[in-house]
Amino acid sequence: MAIFFGKQKPQYRKPAKNNRKSKIPDGLWTKCEDCGDIIFNKALEENFMVCAKCNYHFVLGIRKRIEITLDEGIFEELDSDLTSIDLLDFQGPKTYKEKLKKDAELTGLKEAAVYGKGKINSKDVVLVVTDSRFIMGSMGSVVGEKITRAIELAEKEKLPIIVISGSGGGARMYEGMFSLMQMAKTATALSRLNKSGGLFISVLTNPTMAGVLASFASLGDVIIAEPKSLIGFTGPRVIEQTIRQKLPEGFQTSEFLLEHGFVDMIVSRKDMRSRFFGLMDYLKVNP
Repeated sequence: MAIFFGKQKPQYRKPAKNNRKSKIPDGLWTKCEDCGDIIFNKALEENFMVCAKCNYHFVLGIRKRIEITLDEGIFEELDSDLTSIDLLDFQGPKTYKEKLKKDAELTGLKEAAVYGKGKINSKDVVLVVTDSRFIMGSMGSVVGEKITRAIELAEKEKLPIIVISGSGGGARMYEGMFSLMQMAKTATALSRLNKSGGLFISVLTNPTMAGVLASFASLGDVIIAEPKSLIGFTGPRVIEQTIRQKLPEGFQTSEFLLEHGFVDMIVSRKDMRSRFFGLMDYLKVNP
């Protein structure tokens, strides 16, 4: 202790650092992209990745979507070994091969679509789910082939088919004409299913755009949309720049499209499974 003119000089002590904040692990909270609310991740997951405050539906991966849609433990995935190849040797800031590899590592998927057979309350169904995290959920040759095979399976076994779409990329530009061909191929398969009396339930999630919407996604016998989803062919910003007019408020949202007759109903994610069962039961499909 220092002495100054016969008195003890008080020593300055640096305040103890509050480590409370640093002890909070990263990745516990998520900011809602719509209302800005901060949500505890566990609560968000328990609520099917839906914001409890504003009902914003976050992007949901394929595996989680299958889990909340089908009876537990009952899903037979088919053609899981199909993978895309770079037919055009596409070059750009990133090559097609690089994009495929990166998104496969990010999502744990081999492609943007998974399909197979499962049950909803013991009713057999064919289910297809696409994932917007894999090259924006765009439809290349493999995605188109999987969807077509799923439709043909539903027709052959006389089962209802549910396709849950999430595509911000439409037709996959990396494959050129091979991708565009999938629009006609999936639509043709659905035409055969329709003539055979089969049921196709199409679910549009955020976002469902471009070539996907312009083909199979808009051809459902029943078209369901999740709340606040962006649904359209071209984005609203591009449309405004093209026509040089201000678009109506809420243009291309699922709510706007319900009002104008494009979709049949808007269903919250937590109610989707029961709605599927109700539709199949009402329409006397697969009793």
